[in-house]
Amino acid sequence: MIKIAIAGAAGRMGTTLAQAIHQTEGMRLVGAIEQPDSSMIGADVGEMAGLGKIDLPISHSIGELLGTIDILIDFSSPQATAFNATNCAKKGVKLVVGTTGLSKEHLAAVRSASEQIPICMASNFSTGVNLCLKLAALAAEILGNEVDIEISEAHHRDKVDSPSGTALALGASVADALKRDLDDVAVYGREGQIGKRPREAIGFSTIRAGDIVGDHSVLFAGDGELVEIKHRASNRMAFATGAVRAAIWLSQKSSGLYDMQDVLGLRQQV
Repeated sequence: MIKIAIAGAAGRMGTTLAQAIHQTEGMRLVGAIEQPDSSMIGADVGEMAGLGKIDLPISHSIGELLGTIDILIDFSSPQATAFNATNCAKKGVKLVVGTTGLSKEHLAAVRSASEQIPICMASNFSTGVNLCLKLAALAAEILGNEVDIEISEAHHRDKVDSPSGTALALGASVADALKRDLDDVAVYGREGQIGKRPREAIGFSTIRAGDIVGDHSVLFAGDGELVEIKHRASNRMAFATGAVRAAIWLSQKSSGLYDMQDVLGLRQQV
């Protein structure tokens, strides 16, 4: 039995993860964590997730859980994720990270922790999105420098980072395939007299509205034809089941930094 805890348990993804873990044979949810100032501290995570009372109150600290869990699934905040990674490494707790918007310092803490424990970190745990990452790289390799590339994404009004981590991952996948540095070619907004579009640019556009779960599109526009790779999520269970799948996969791994391309075996495929 794999013992799991969730960081960010009161959020949209946290409650969906609780449902996914509850439905998965061989897993048991034994811990739920939120920020110390959360109004949900002490609430039963089962009731929040629509599972009924399971006598598992949401805690404000990971410390008391580290000796009782095998894996932490973290969809919290960048600062909390970095803190959790450091502490999981000390106790040998494996880690699945779905938090986005991590700074270079936060990422450095995760990478350092991965020298002691296995960590699976992904901007998106959906199987479909990870297939799109692979397809976008393949399209870029084939279409090369003969097309203009634009990435668009839409999310709910409460999402705090922009562009989304998934949009950035799609951009990185395309840029790597074309041997471009995304930091040099990314364009995150256009306004006014901007001049002719450089062919090597990779444009990003963002929508924040309503309760949109997550839409992503990569557009390859050439002269006379257009190729679009698109993914639309209708609910968060696609992400939650992917994260649980990653946790099961990670349970058999030793130290190292992995992502969903590794979990799905896509890295080795053409």
